Amino acid sequence: MSFARVLAGGRVLDGTGAPPYAADVGIVDGRIAAVAPGLRGGADVVDCTGLVVAPGFIDCHSHSDLAVLADPLLPMKTRQGITLDILGQDGMSVAPVQRQERRAWRQKLAGLLGDPPVEWTWSTVADFVARLSEARPAPNVAYLAPHGALRQFVVGGESRPLTGDELSTMQALLVSCLDAGACGMSIGLAYAPSSHATTGELIALGRVLGARGLPLVAHIRNEGDRLEAALDEMIAVAEGGRCAVHVSHLKIAGPRNWKRLEAIVARLESARARGVRLTADQYPYTAASTWLSSILPPWAKEGGPEATVARLREADTRGRLRRELTGDGPYPWDNHWSWTGAAGIVLSDVPSGHRREWLGRTFAQIAESVGGDALDVALDLLADEALQPAMIAFTQDEAVVEALLRLPWVSVGTDGLLGGRPHPRAYGSFPRVLARYVRERRVLSLEQAVAKMTSQAAAVFGLRDVGVVREGVRADLVAFDPEGVADAATYEEPMRFPAGIPHVLVGGEPVVRDGGMTGARPGATLG
Repeated sequence: MSFARVLAGGRVLDGTGAPPYAADVGIVDGRIAAVAPGLRGGADVVDCTGLVVAPGFIDCHSHSDLAVLADPLLPMKTRQGITLDILGQDGMSVAPVQRQERRAWRQKLAGLLGDPPVEWTWSTVADFVARLSEARPAPNVAYLAPHGALRQFVVGGESRPLTGDELSTMQALLVSCLDAGACGMSIGLAYAPSSHATTGELIALGRVLGARGLPLVAHIRNEGDRLEAALDEMIAVAEGGRCAVHVSHLKIAGPRNWKRLEAIVARLESARARGVRLTADQYPYTAASTWLSSILPPWAKEGGPEATVARLREADTRGRLRRELTGDGPYPWDNHWSWTGAAGIVLSDVPSGHRREWLGRTFAQIAESVGGDALDVALDLLADEALQPAMIAFTQDEAVVEALLRLPWVSVGTDGLLGGRPHPRAYGSFPRVLARYVRERRVLSLEQAVAKMTSQAAAVFGLRDVGVVREGVRADLVAFDPEGVADAATYEEPMRFPAGIPHVLVGGEPVVRDGGMTGARPGATLG
């Protein structure tokens, strides 16, 4: 057989968890045509001597929704070996959107997705999927229908249960999103308007997903003080909706909560043992990254952004916020400020471009530099910047991270916000797993880690053409040095590319060759 390209001389890890074996990989028309020793008949031979050849990595939780339109090469992803980005996360993404609400919705999402100079020309998910295809990205992409956007489309930001007719409209809208290629639905129950949903609403939407065999991907209501109740809600949705539920960025946040690890894992394993279809993903770091406004209690955010900003400027509200944010808890929301204080929260992005000298500094450091109170500095910044700033919060424990990563049903995601001075996970998550948790700490075997990043992730989203090295599937492949792969991104220098990943192919076309970007943009929109 004549091959267009051969990856020769490497050891193949096929993504299933099986041990590596010596073989070449032959590619024809963007697909794997053969996996066997001695395939030297290719027009282009990629020397993989000393390397592991594996399926391209799947980022289960990506926030590249707009970045991929601004820079379709997405080097921070492809240089990690990522060949598929799952967009539309946390219930908060760009489609569907009412035409008259584009500007306001764009502003709302800026802290999460950035605000690159991209014209918003879409309204429906079908429109946005078409726009992704037109962008011709380097990696493949797939899109989750975002629950918050659906709810905003139907009832705006109203904080109330849906009527029967409204719920039927939401279900029909979800069906149209899935028909347009969405690979499931995401929810962000820590963020309005997803947070306004009742469990019953989620169950009703889950039934739509269950009928299609597609997942509900959940940023749960609470990841710390009330984590058990939040997980119980997802178990109820999976059971009532007869659907699979995938928990985004599984964690135990807040030092006072880390001791509950064993009980929480037992709760999840018990649900799975009785047939609940429950999986999760995780980023391999001890710091979270999200909107700075997440520090605020739910009552402070009622009525939408304008009402919240006005409230932040009121002296009485400041007094109440100070008492609640600096108390001992437990709290019904993820009170990052209580967990870490000003010394544990870093300002990572201000989308307006203001206060760039503050980026990468803790609020304790910022307050010292300006001679102010740290909490007042944070609340003033939120008010002045219309709630858009983003943060990094050191709320987690390394022992808990390792324990969750060992769970065989937990996959990997970057959850990387790409604006400002980002969390290093945007550039380093996948090589960090291979370097720190496989080679150095031996938390996982190499076979287990690759399976988590590939076939296991593909199964979550029902994607059968990716995630394995096997004849007939898409030639989405990564070749890495198991002894030299390493993340280089740090909290101090978060935009550094990793080492030890010389080759990445998407649809059989190299997007990274000999450690450098090729400029090729062969990615497809999957779903």
